[in-house]
Amino acid sequence: MRSFYLFLFFIGAISSVQSQSIRKMYQEMTSYEKNSLVNGFYELRNGPDLVNDLAQFHSDFFNFGISDRFDIHFNLPAEPEKQIFFSWHRMQMFEMEQALQNINPDISIPWWDSSVDQSPNSPLFDYDFMGSFNTNWGLNRNVGSNGPLPSVGTIAAVQNLNDFLDYSNQMERGDTHRGGHVWIGGVMNSPLSPRDPIFYLHHTYVDKLWVDWEKKNPGNSSFIIDFMIRYDGTYVFDGRTLPLVNPDDIINSKEALGVFYAENGLAELHDYVVSNKTRNVENFYYQYNIDVGYGFEVPTDKNCVIKSVHEINLQPGFEAALGSNFIAAIDDASERRQLSTFVQGKRKNFFDYDPAIQNDHAYDDIVKLADIVSVSVYPNPFREFVTIELDQEVQILQVDILDLFGRSLLSKAMTNTSSITILEVANLNSGAYLVKVVAEGEQVFSKTIIKK
Repeated sequence: MRSFYLFLFFIGAISSVQSQSIRKMYQEMTSYEKNSLVNGFYELRNGPDLVNDLAQFHSDFFNFGISDRFDIHFNLPAEPEKQIFFSWHRMQMFEMEQALQNINPDISIPWWDSSVDQSPNSPLFDYDFMGSFNTNWGLNRNVGSNGPLPSVGTIAAVQNLNDFLDYSNQMERGDTHRGGHVWIGGVMNSPLSPRDPIFYLHHTYVDKLWVDWEKKNPGNSSFIIDFMIRYDGTYVFDGRTLPLVNPDDIINSKEALGVFYAENGLAELHDYVVSNKTRNVENFYYQYNIDVGYGFEVPTDKNCVIKSVHEINLQPGFEAALGSNFIAAIDDASERRQLSTFVQGKRKNFFDYDPAIQNDHAYDDIVKLADIVSVSVYPNPFREFVTIELDQEVQILQVDILDLFGRSLLSKAMTNTSSITILEVANLNSGAYLVKVVAEGEQVFSKTIIKK
């Protein structure tokens, strides 16, 4: 293993350096990185205002409940075919990070580990970091008044779940995700939560946990829907149409987006091929050690810069092809750090009023009927009839039989009952069907059934 403390390697010419990212805990950031991140958020609001646009979109499509409309939150367990919680927020983090990197390519969004960093007096809220936004943007935080934040044990329990839908539901509704929103309070506990920059540190942590979960459960993440609102190839921001993104295509964020996570003072850049598909130059910046190798490749005509404040180690399996442009360097950046001081003073830029700001319990845990009712479907496989039975009586019970394309074939509703028997299924052809159970307007069950 070799360590490089100065300019390492250069083939060709690189200009207009832009970035992918090495994300880290915010405590690992240099003052230069913190100032750049804070100033970046402020600067974005002076232009087309991506901060406000993402917040408004998040609010407009926050949660429609059981509905034909697509939304972002709380689609599980009733609507697994619509759930995009992990993938949508991954693209949101990426879109914001790319915009910040247009301002400074060394910026990456760090994460706030809310399982260990739980003090209202945390450096997270220092005025020259996340603290100034509360006053200058009118976020009305109420830090520490609600909760709870997750414990280390809570994180471990959720991370040990094996089923992806169960994992996604428990992550979204539980203390790991919900806790950060309600504990910060104010805007963070409303559908307009992305107005608060802490939102991005919080959701980067959620994204990092998903990365860890996928490493333990390779190939288990899977989405039914094949597109996402905003990232459906039709949404335009600042004159640019955002790409069509299949949520399954970004399960591997390293491969798809060039996003790495560093821990314990080490960033491991392994198993990655520089593609420049989102950036002319892929720039990776990290304060501590960076190990590069074990399948990290810079192909011919591709551009890559790796910078560390401390140390870069080339490992076996690193390859920079002839004709590639590659730089690895130790960066003291003293002159740039002086230019990137935290700018205090007249930076107030309040958001326009939106009635969604009054919904300051948007993330509150709501007990849904689907969580407390048990549903049985029998016989399965069936021939002449199928019976749907609940373990409690409901005022309105509706059962729909659909084909696997989602087209409704049969529907039956009854009042003040706990069961429905459908005889009309005798006329169906042999094959697989989907049964959906709606109780008191809430979908509580869906299952594939087989006709013999």
